[in-house]
Amino acid sequence: MVDSQRFDVIVVGAGMVGAAFACLLARASPAVRIALIEAHQSDPFDPHTFDPRVAALTEKSRAVLQSCGAWAHIAATRGSPYQAMEVWDAEGAGRIHFDCHDVHQPNLGHIVENSLVVESLLAEQAKLTNIEFFCPVQVARYQRLENEVTLDLQDGRLLSAPLLVAADGGNSAIRQAFNFATREWDYGHSAIVTTVETACAHQYTAWQRFMPTGPLALLPLASSDGRHYCSLVWSQQSDEAERLMALDDSAFCQQLGMASEHCIGQILSTDKRFSIPLRQRHAIDYAAERVVLLGDAAHTIHPLAGQGVNLGFADVAALVDVLSTAVARGNDLGALFTLNKYQRQRKPENLMIMAAMEGFKRLFASDNLALRWVRSTGLTQIDRLQPVKNQIIKQVMGL
Repeated sequence: MVDSQRFDVIVVGAGMVGAAFACLLARASPAVRIALIEAHQSDPFDPHTFDPRVAALTEKSRAVLQSCGAWAHIAATRGSPYQAMEVWDAEGAGRIHFDCHDVHQPNLGHIVENSLVVESLLAEQAKLTNIEFFCPVQVARYQRLENEVTLDLQDGRLLSAPLLVAADGGNSAIRQAFNFATREWDYGHSAIVTTVETACAHQYTAWQRFMPTGPLALLPLASSDGRHYCSLVWSQQSDEAERLMALDDSAFCQQLGMASEHCIGQILSTDKRFSIPLRQRHAIDYAAERVVLLGDAAHTIHPLAGQGVNLGFADVAALVDVLSTAVARGNDLGALFTLNKYQRQRKPENLMIMAAMEGFKRLFASDNLALRWVRSTGLTQIDRLQPVKNQIIKQVMGL
């Protein structure tokens, strides 16, 4: 008979959200024993090239990473602060400009490569004695008993804990294993992501153009070689994305330059491109007895405003706060009455952001003349209302 290793919390998924949760909880409650499980070795951060996957971190998310102990390494290695955001409508004259100095902040956020965030978080978790990291290892079976959840690992080990945290992404195996219902649909869009070199400097500005076939974002990256780089997130209808992916690099750069209206000059080169199908998904419940969903396991949204991982980090902060309070009071960490406090905190905000993103997507995708006039005029009017713009900036930054 295999002996079971018992923990207080088991976290499955050591991506940005799962690793941040493990670090933050371990620091907040040193007596809590945590198992962090990851099926695959993470891609190492490479200082000589750019990860095509980036996160546009808000100040609130940066603060979470700082509380985890990871931010100092990220900032010293390669994080790119952006100070402004330029948003415009491809089908009209509407345009809006956001600037950090209008709200007396040093920046609006940071563009950081996913691999750097994960590497920094895993380095921090390795320093914490109350986290045991299992990687790479697959989970063969989950079982929920009366007072605990047990995990059979494929290498033969058996783990148990009163609470299982699912941070295993949009296609969460835990969500499926424990029959969490979801509402979901395909957008009919794919996001083309890569790194491009531009002829002109990005001016520490995030550039976003809304087109009927999808939004295009060029996000500023830090470089030390005197050249100019941006991370590209180009959401396109699936057939158009397929056409763009089939182009050679030169033709793709030419198409991208025209689509971005050469806002930062000619597109000189592109790294390898990736196409990611986009799907909206939201779990009807985030919590069940002994099991809780975190980040993309609970909700995935359109990337047009870069809010996905920021919602995940907000989930992390809320769940750690709930569990730390439960630890201090001697309450059962996996009891539904404990976990429902987290759901009540996070579900309304997540639904609100998801609804807003869906509304933006539909508004800018419409070719209805009346809606085109409304969105173009609306952007222009808001751009003239500085107090309104300041409130939008603060809301996005989490201030």
